[in-house]
Amino acid sequence: MQKPIVVGLMGPTASGKTAAALEIARHVPSEIISVDSALVYRGMDIGTAKPSLEERAAVPHHLIDILDPADAYSVMQFRQDAVRLAGEIAARGRLPLLVGGTMLYFKALRDGLDDLPQAAPEVRAKLDREAADIGIPSMHARLAALDPDTAARLKPNDAQRIQRALEIIELTGQPMSELLARAPKTELPFDLLPLSLEPSDRAVLHARIASRFDAMLDAKDGGLLAEVEKLRARGDLHPGLPSMRCVGYRQAWEYLDGAYGRAELREKGIAATRQLAKRQLTWLRSMPDRIVIDCLRPDAPAAVLETVRKARETPPRS
Repeated sequence: MQKPIVVGLMGPTASGKTAAALEIARHVPSEIISVDSALVYRGMDIGTAKPSLEERAAVPHHLIDILDPADAYSVMQFRQDAVRLAGEIAARGRLPLLVGGTMLYFKALRDGLDDLPQAAPEVRAKLDREAADIGIPSMHARLAALDPDTAARLKPNDAQRIQRALEIIELTGQPMSELLARAPKTELPFDLLPLSLEPSDRAVLHARIASRFDAMLDAKDGGLLAEVEKLRARGDLHPGLPSMRCVGYRQAWEYLDGAYGRAELREKGIAATRQLAKRQLTWLRSMPDRIVIDCLRPDAPAAVLETVRKARETPPRS
């Protein structure tokens, strides 16, 4: 049987993925599956640049507002949900559009899930104590000696992922990079068309990021800060949660704690978003089969639509 085509529309933050997806949906009956680890959370609208209610009314959207910010959403849950939803959308005769910038989700979808060991509380507690004693950069240096490939793709202050990589070494005696390299690939029940919106001039993307963060701060009814104040007022959220570690929310929380002033909040928020975009582009470069479209082209949404149309004219492989 022929596999249906599913579009994977990727790109760094502020590259215009939503506009391109909506352009496709205007011409091809489609439904959008969000590939974004922040859009799953309810009550986090401004800082995530969540599609508006009007946009979601115009085109069916999935995996948005499905979770409370106190909860966590795993890569495994995403993969299961995305594969199921893509099949359901295709069965309705519509084009599934996977749209977002959480590259780990895209990688899990394409390559399957690893068979790494589950977290071990006693090992995690031991690593927490060591991190408190010597600091996360020293833990990163230890990881670099034991698993240089994994350490090279992690920031020296990425405590959660550094400690997870060290935990895997303690549990298995093997580097995580080797375990992942040996993991079997899982075939998808559809043909994924990987489209990537990327900037021909990084400086222009940076300007877009700054402008968008300013718009978040200046949005009506208090903007991003009012949104984070409302979340803090619940009393059950804290900066260690995955939801509150999202770019923009972490910086707004620290500002409301009195860590710095508004000008520094703006500076830190923009810098963190630029770093996110850099990491996203690094992930994208590891996908050599992707079709790259310059997101700075005035006709970028139309170019994406034309690429999708041509792909649909070619029968998918059986």
